[in-house]
Amino acid sequence: MKLKLSDLKLTITIVTLLSGLILFLPTLSSANGLKGSIQGRVLDADSKMPLAGTNVSVNGTQMGSATDVNGQFSIKNVPVGSYILRFDYIGYETHRKTDIIVRSNRITYVNAELKMSALEGEAVSVSAGYFTESKDQPTSVIGFSAEEIRRAPGSAGDVSRILMSLPSVAKVNDQSNSLIVRGGSPIENSFYIDNIEIPNINHYPTQGASGGPIGMVNVDFIQDVDFYTGGFSSVYGDKLSSIMEMTFREGNREEFDAQLDLNFAGFGGVAEGPLFNGKGSWLFSARRSFLDLLVKAFSVGTTTAPRYGDVQGKLVYDINPNHKLIVLGVWGDDHISSDLDVAIENDMIVFGSQDIFENTTGLNWRALWSKNIYSNTAVSYTSTKYNEDYYETNTSVHLTRNRSLEQNFKFRNINHLRLNNKNTLEFGLDAKHLISDYDNFFAEYTDALGDTTPPFIFDSNISENRVAVFVNYISKPVKRITTTLGVRADYSSYNEKGTVSPRFAVSVRLSNRTSLNASTGLFTQSLPLLLLAQNPDNKKLSEPQAKHYILGIDHLLSENTKLTVEAYQKDYSHFPIDPSQPSLFLIDELFYRYGFFFNHAEIVDNGKAYSRGVELTLQKKLAQDFYGLTSFSYFRTRYRGGDGVWRNRAFDNQYVFSAEGGYKPNNKWEFSCRWIIAGGVPYTPFDLDASRAINREVQDKNRINEARYPAYHSLNLRFDRRFHFSRSNLVFYFSVWNAYNHKNIATYFWNENEQKQDVVYQWTLLPIFGLEYEF
Repeated sequence: MKLKLSDLKLTITIVTLLSGLILFLPTLSSANGLKGSIQGRVLDADSKMPLAGTNVSVNGTQMGSATDVNGQFSIKNVPVGSYILRFDYIGYETHRKTDIIVRSNRITYVNAELKMSALEGEAVSVSAGYFTESKDQPTSVIGFSAEEIRRAPGSAGDVSRILMSLPSVAKVNDQSNSLIVRGGSPIENSFYIDNIEIPNINHYPTQGASGGPIGMVNVDFIQDVDFYTGGFSSVYGDKLSSIMEMTFREGNREEFDAQLDLNFAGFGGVAEGPLFNGKGSWLFSARRSFLDLLVKAFSVGTTTAPRYGDVQGKLVYDINPNHKLIVLGVWGDDHISSDLDVAIENDMIVFGSQDIFENTTGLNWRALWSKNIYSNTAVSYTSTKYNEDYYETNTSVHLTRNRSLEQNFKFRNINHLRLNNKNTLEFGLDAKHLISDYDNFFAEYTDALGDTTPPFIFDSNISENRVAVFVNYISKPVKRITTTLGVRADYSSYNEKGTVSPRFAVSVRLSNRTSLNASTGLFTQSLPLLLLAQNPDNKKLSEPQAKHYILGIDHLLSENTKLTVEAYQKDYSHFPIDPSQPSLFLIDELFYRYGFFFNHAEIVDNGKAYSRGVELTLQKKLAQDFYGLTSFSYFRTRYRGGDGVWRNRAFDNQYVFSAEGGYKPNNKWEFSCRWIIAGGVPYTPFDLDASRAINREVQDKNRINEARYPAYHSLNLRFDRRFHFSRSNLVFYFSVWNAYNHKNIATYFWNENEQKQDVVYQWTLLPIFGLEYEF
């Protein structure tokens, strides 16, 4: 649903009051003499065994510690501030962790995994430390720490929006955080938290896809994030474009801690503490939006607002030093409703109500069987319930009713066996049982090209079993070369078909500073059951496939600055096409229509597409004062419909440039910004005569995706201010999105009230604020 907040007076008033508070607080706080501590554990990256005797030091100070027999360390009486930790162990690569924030009267937990030195007997100090490399994923991966995620300008605590500065992600619309990765659609991404798959991590999730307008994951839970944008190993399947793997931190094992949060979107809190005398911990958060409360209390330019909330938790219990249980839960509920008057006031094409309930609960068992083998085994349950009704503003016709319940039961096992220092084997199993209940209705409507589609009702209960086995063999045949050979076999009970997906990656270390990397592979994905359930004949469809070809080079300009250049090619096949709309690419319907899939009585699988491009990334870690990430990509993504004609896809920006960086003059202040410019994405112009005739939008069937929106560009500014008290801490941040108020076009639409083409803009200048109080 489209929401306009045209009057920002209330927000500006709140920000003014908070700014006055921030000016007053320095008289109450002082960092002088205030101290905290740093604790953590150091493990072998391959075996997950503790590394006793690791030297842990705080850069630029005389403070440090050594790990005990369990790999644990503790550094006490550290003055509050921001630090870099250095980890050294004989025979292993030196590792550094930046942005370690020490807070008053708090324990900061830092865990590290060290890799055996790839160049035994040779100096590795030039490349030591700031950047970690994935042994089985040499291409198309980037990682972020907890603090890098928290402070990112233009993200508002949404982990998906943080990735918008990467060259692999297309820039389409500020009002959605959908990840468009290397020309792929939002259905092609998956998310994992602590080995537990979560199909969608957003409030108001797009059914059948992975995007939404607002992130649901609490970034205060995140320990780190790895984002794979192509060529990922056979450990991951059933997705064509990207994998986001997140690790939630553990709660405090020694004492109770709490945090209260207030920001533009809502309020909430985080609490954590020990379990079973330190053998475990708990971490819990609850949040609730308050935009609906503001709408009721004040005049803010609209009479409707979203209402949403979420609850998240993580329990950890150490059965013994070698076996650990993790219980994870992420729950959300989303609501919004609007009537005809609101729709007319806000130029909404459709109006109605949404009530969505989402839940993922899972258990992961990590077992260290010996010094050479460990495993992770997860069982989880995911459900999403949709109660949605949409009406057409022009006619008040009940356009669609959605009563869906989608449930997934999942089992996932990954085993890691180190055969010797040069050979490693990964193998495992994925099993899913999917149950979907649909009681959906689509009224007679006019499709995108102006043709009448008859009413459609489907009341269906559909189930499917998916099973996959995978294996990776990682080898170092010679000193400077690492290869990964993998294969994955998937089977679906729905279409009674199986696929075999071979994958290969190689990394050649040309020097201590430079690596040449390449990967290729076959990737398959099941279509959303929401589409398949509409016709029993859809069981005959082949699953969409993508072949990845990636070549790249990494070069360390310094130990904290890395340049990466990659070229890629993705060839898609077996994509769904509606024969009644052969010129349109069905999977992209989420973008060229109302944001959901319509009914399609017949689907064939002869659609093809490709995406190719070149990406450049320059990343500087925070070694002293400055950090930054600059990226540029040039790419093309096109499709071939049922009519055999190649056309631009809806995400074809052609180019994206992003520059993001920050400056920390001291331990109290931090200033950051992000500027993005991207080519305008394609769209299909209206057939104005046909649109006037029926007073609905009708796209020109002779100009499918031939026009382009104007180029997108936007500047986001942010500052953070930290306050330290004797037994508590406070963080205040203030951000301005689209600081110079550029009018980026989101879409053109047919204004049914005025019977003409009109425009919807993306976010204009928007102030965002937040408070985090720790005690």
